[in-house]
Amino acid sequence: MQINEITSILESIAPLSLAEDFDNGRIGLILDRGNEIKKIAVALDPTDLVLKEAAQIGADLLITHHALIFDPINLISKRLSDTLKIAIDNDISIYTMHTNYDKAQGGVNDVLAELLGLKNSLPLPPGRIGEIEPMKAPAFAAFISKKLDTHVQYKGNGMIKKIMVVGGSGFRREYIDIAIENCVDALVSGEMRHDALRYADGLCLFDATHYATEAPAMRKLCDRLPVESSYIEDKPGLRLSHYENL
Repeated sequence: MQINEITSILESIAPLSLAEDFDNGRIGLILDRGNEIKKIAVALDPTDLVLKEAAQIGADLLITHHALIFDPINLISKRLSDTLKIAIDNDISIYTMHTNYDKAQGGVNDVLAELLGLKNSLPLPPGRIGEIEPMKAPAFAAFISKKLDTHVQYKGNGMIKKIMVVGGSGFRREYIDIAIENCVDALVSGEMRHDALRYADGLCLFDATHYATEAPAMRKLCDRLPVESSYIEDKPGLRLSHYENL
């Protein structure tokens, strides 16, 4: 397939209009090699490891959630030029779907909600709110850890039934406010923040890492693509116990 045919499909899955304002100019086809697409690689981040593996499997297109270039630049560093060289030398185009895929039907937050078994899920920006079979906080931390194959840090106690999920970095005051306003027992996201711990009051917070809360949707994207597609794993390497109570 031609690359413009693939980008049309990707934009039907996650329309660019869904993206947050800060993503303007940072998503879509960010490296266009004008190539025919016979094989696609999918990953969370456009790391050198990911690009090298994409080259090894003969991918013509790499689709990532996070952008290769986020801030405007006036010069290209050696590190960035080395990364771009891998893509260009191997004729790999790069397409980024970020906050538009977070919000899209069947996107990051929908897949996370599905994995955690949320029932009666409501698409309330920026996340999804639903219910699970009631369980105590330690049991819920272990449940998340198993479902997402990750370590989990958490704050709070009590019974957990009503959940809000936000893939990525969701421990912000405005999101905590939304959770509290909707009488949620727990917020599940990644990248726990000190100010969030102080601000959350009685709300339980479960940090399942940025990677583990977003990667499942990128893996699932492979099933929605019209050509042979493979997910490339590149987890950040932290050594932590499997789940911990803050």
